[in-house]
Amino acid sequence: MNAAAEGSEGTPLLEVSEVTLRFGGVTALSNVSFDVREGELFSIIGPNGAGKTSIFNCLNAVYRPQEGHIRLDGVELIGKRPSTTANMGVARTFQNLALFRNLDVIDNLMLGRHHLMRTGFLKGMLWAGWAKREEIRNRVRCDEIAETLKLTPYRRMPVGILPYGVQKRIEIGRALAMEPRLLLLDEPVAGMNLDESEDMARAICQINGELGVTMILVEHDMHLVMDIADRVLALDFGVPIALGPADAIRNDPRVIEAYLGQLSDVEPHDIAPHSLEPTDMEPSDMEPRP
Repeated sequence: MNAAAEGSEGTPLLEVSEVTLRFGGVTALSNVSFDVREGELFSIIGPNGAGKTSIFNCLNAVYRPQEGHIRLDGVELIGKRPSTTANMGVARTFQNLALFRNLDVIDNLMLGRHHLMRTGFLKGMLWAGWAKREEIRNRVRCDEIAETLKLTPYRRMPVGILPYGVQKRIEIGRALAMEPRLLLLDEPVAGMNLDESEDMARAICQINGELGVTMILVEHDMHLVMDIADRVLALDFGVPIALGPADAIRNDPRVIEAYLGQLSDVEPHDIAPHSLEPTDMEPSDMEPRP
């Protein structure tokens, strides 16, 4: 755990308490509770359809749970609009890329600054005075984010021609441009090769460790999760089955059974990262829709 997380152990930034989410007769989340401390890198794992993306959708107010509470720094998030949670400091990436392929890297990052800018449409069109100064100031900040994520060589290139691993870093950069207090990363290394995954892992650790951004990571790559996460929550069919430090979760019989289906002839150290790779179907495709 990094120093920021250790120093704020008694004051969670995010508190999720007994959250239950239903769609008709289907229960997507059942009595889910956990907290995330300031500066912590928290991870949520589970097989496909476990409810990981549903939790993210609840955290940024896309879904509204029927029961429970979600509080950011003591303020209730349930019932608020996604735009409100964004203004409160909750930023998110998605499993699938949602970039503007014809825009360059800096313009894509600038989209994350939209809620921080106060210039109206007409003044922005004239691009003079305050509007010009505000635009320049925010572009400077996007250049700093590009440098942090090693995107500077691509800054003026259309994102559509860039490699997949670079585009995934741009996705994180756009979320980081929102100046979040809580950053939700939904499968950031999905589809990457080993070198790209290692680059992404370094970027995540840098954002968390050097910038002090609190993170929740959903990821199928168990090698990555066990290497970088401070604590891990394991879900199975929307039900929490284990919560604790990464090493404890790695050896938890319930987690092994959830992934492999049975415990016979399986030891915790037998679980290799490739054993836990997702199927071709995305978790979001398997979870119920409102």
